[in-house]
Amino acid sequence: MRKLMSTGSPFEKTAGYSRAVVQGDWCFVSGTTGYDYATMSMPETVEAQARNCLATIAKALQDGGFEMADVVRACYYITDAAFVDMVFPILGEAFGAIRPAATMIICQLNKPEMKIEIEVTALRRTA
Repeated sequence: MRKLMSTGSPFEKTAGYSRAVVQGDWCFVSGTTGYDYATMSMPETVEAQARNCLATIAKALQDGGFEMADVVRACYYITDAAFVDMVFPILGEAFGAIRPAATMIICQLNKPEMKIEIEVTALRRTA
């Protein structure tokens, strides 16, 4: 059974994607930027954006019946190599005990105010 999840962001409808898709025991969370979807504002710092990304991801996982501990793969996209050391501690707080397979790429994102984007894949753990 396939379940599509949304944050209510206007970007999802405009660009034709879901925040997350649950398919069986898998949850695929789309690339998530640092927007605060309650206010549709973007913080200026990469640290605040990273925290917003992780909060949005955690909620999407929870809405799909998953936990952060279910994350098996994470991809991080940042716009400046100088941000690596700034976001590592934040990522370590979120994923340090989970230790998913991960990749970090330095690239350009869709809008100039975006400094980080995170996408994850989760597999429901069995007892």
